[in-house]
Amino acid sequence: MNGRLDQSTVLLLLAGGGATYVAFRHPSFGTALLVGVGVVTLLHLLMRDR
Repeated sequence: MNGRLDQSTVLLLLAGGGATYVAFRHPSFGTALLVGVGVVTLLHLLMRDR
């Protein structure tokens, strides 16, 4: 590993962080950690074929 992040990794981190922040600010949307992990997992599965 050369220490550089590719575009899909950056997208996963931003989406997970954004979803976690929204869930943290509005608890009615769910537990912040669960939502963040769920978004990152879903995007990872969708982008696996690329």
